[in-house]
Amino acid sequence: MLGLILQLFCTVTVSLALQTTADTVKTGIYVTSIHDIDFKDKEYTINFWLWLKYKNKEFNFADNLEVPQAKTVSKSFSTIDTIGNEVYMLMKLQCVMKDSWSINNFPFDHQLLRLSIENSQFDSSSLIFVPDTLGKQFDPRFTLRGWNIDSLKTSAANKIYETAFGDPGIKEPRTEYSSYKVRIGISRDAFGLFWKMFLGMYVAFLIAYMCFYIHADSIDSRFGLSVGSLFAVIGNKYIIDGSLPESTTFTLVDTLHGITLIFILAVIVSTALSLRLIKRGKEEKAQKFDRTFSIALLVIYILLNAFFIIKAINA
Repeated sequence: MLGLILQLFCTVTVSLALQTTADTVKTGIYVTSIHDIDFKDKEYTINFWLWLKYKNKEFNFADNLEVPQAKTVSKSFSTIDTIGNEVYMLMKLQCVMKDSWSINNFPFDHQLLRLSIENSQFDSSSLIFVPDTLGKQFDPRFTLRGWNIDSLKTSAANKIYETAFGDPGIKEPRTEYSSYKVRIGISRDAFGLFWKMFLGMYVAFLIAYMCFYIHADSIDSRFGLSVGSLFAVIGNKYIIDGSLPESTTFTLVDTLHGITLIFILAVIVSTALSLRLIKRGKEEKAQKFDRTFSIALLVIYILLNAFFIIKAINA
């Protein structure tokens, strides 16, 4: 009798487990364009085809498709077809996505664009996404201009919300929804942009450096060039910072401008030391000091810039 009861219990348990098994939705994506990358507002626009294949006809993706972190979602095309007992849905979407940027190595930065798809009606107990990875997932000709796509990976995972969304039937404030995730790794074609942004800074440093070729007793000329260059570098930094989001870390932009400001300050200090030697009647010693200090200053400046730039490129 006990064995019969145990057998009946196991049968009911298996039957309930089968009934509560989540339906799968095979999902694929083909990205056609990524554009309007806005570093200041931390957003970008992505156009893509999305297809979903599933058997449960209650999944209403036409109305319940959700793209978390999307500022706007526009649907330009949508079609539904039935093949046997399977529903096939194809749609074309344009999403303006909000994201965070890593600008520590700007403009030699690598970014990770994140996109996820959910169904707002069914949680993970009823619906599970399964990535469809057959074929290519982006158009390399038109996807992104000025950048290189290093990788595009799709995956599926459960996203946990620490809330019951006001449902009194849920005792624990925790809900899980299946999420189809897309991760796009991109890197910038940066050398043209680098010179466009930093050329003014380097010209300002070279103008300050020219002080070493002006006689030490021309105090007004030497100090005037150095101070003017100092303000030019500060102005260049503020222009670049105006196009970037706020950051609490010390970025490559901060590092290169900081080095340049310090070295221009070194030029000013060396000018003061040379003037002091001239006032003491040691003109030959002042000229020798200028020659030695100018070579050492230029070599160290070039090496420091090369080190930090190469480090950013290889990061």
